[in-house]
This record gives sequence, C-alpha cells and structure tokens, in this order.
Amino acid sequence: MTFPVLADFLSILDPAVFLTGLAVFAARIFDVSIGTVRTIVTVQGKTTLAFFLAVFEVTIWISVVSTVIHQVQTMPVLVIFYSLGYATGNVVGILVERRLAFGMIILKVFSLKKGSVLAQEFRAVGQPVTVFHGEGMKGPVQELYIACRRRDLKWMIPKVYELDADAFYVVEQARDVNKVLKPVLTPLGGWRQRHNRK
Repeated sequence: MTFPVLADFLSILDPAVFLTGLAVFAARIFDVSIGTVRTIVTVQGKTTLAFFLAVFEVTIWISVVSTVIHQVQTMPVLVIFYSLGYATGNVVGILVERRLAFGMIILKVFSLKKGSVLAQEFRAVGQPVTVFHGEGMKGPVQELYIACRRRDLKWMIPKVYELDADAFYVVEQARDVNKVLKPVLTPLGGWRQRHNRK
C-alpha cells in the first residue's frame, strides 16, 4: 500500500469515493468514541456497561477495517478518512463521557474561614460532608471531604466559590464506593431551571 498522492486526493470529487470515505469517517468516529467511553468506564469498574460497549465497538471496527482493506488499493484516500475519523472519535468520546459524567468522585475543599458554612450548605440539600481540621500555610484550615457523583460537580464547584471565593479544591477518582451518596435536593440545571422560573 502506498500513501495517498495528489491524484488520490482529487478522487474525492468522485461521488462514490467521497460517500465511501464519509461512511468510513463517520463509522470511525462512532467506534472510537465508544472505545474511549468504554476505557473510562472500565477503569471505573462498570463491567456490564464496558462489556456491551466493547461488543458494539469491535463490531463497527471490523466492518470499517474490512471496508478499507478491500478498497484501499482502488481508493487510497480512504486512509485519510480513516485517520481523521480516528482522531475525531477520540475527541468526541472524551466530550461524550464528560457530558454523561459517569462514576463517583471525591471532592476535597479547603477553606480558611468558611468551612462550616460550606458544610452546612451542602448538608442542607442532603449531600453528606465530613469535615477535617488541619494546618495550612496561612494557619488553620478546614477540609471538606465529599464523596459525590461526577455530574454533581457542575453545581457544587460554583456553590463553593459562591460561598468562599478563596477556597481551594481537589477532585479525585473514587474507584469503589459502598453506596451512592447523592443530594436529596439536587439543584435544577439547564432547561429544567429555565422552565422552573416560568
């Protein structure tokens, strides 16, 4: 196999070549994005979800690879569509996983003066919080240890800075949690929040 040359790129003008390349590009985005999400949920220990995602991923991958192998001699430009689809799929997979926000995380918030206020605010909506007292560079600090769902970070972090603009936080992956700790009263977001205001 030779790398596509200028004449091969011009073959994109052929509707058959372009449509085949577009199908390869789209399929590669789909299977690589599934693979990216599968890798992340595998690390999080979600075996059942990882199993089904792997089945879909490999099925699509075999279909795409067989298409490229059988037609790459007559359509070398398919290599470019394949490569672009792979690269795009990685980005799409990361964005999709961030949107879905699977798994649990540990949110550690360090506050000089507002630790108790922050703890009371989160506990008021049903979010369990453990408070530790420590010594920082500028004196005593309070550390809030919060095990929560990743999806809750989108409202918890803004709430932290709303109450304490000088707070410092660290987010860590929670590999195993014996039970789901989620707020009883999760603040509405997106279209639900707009609808609630009407």
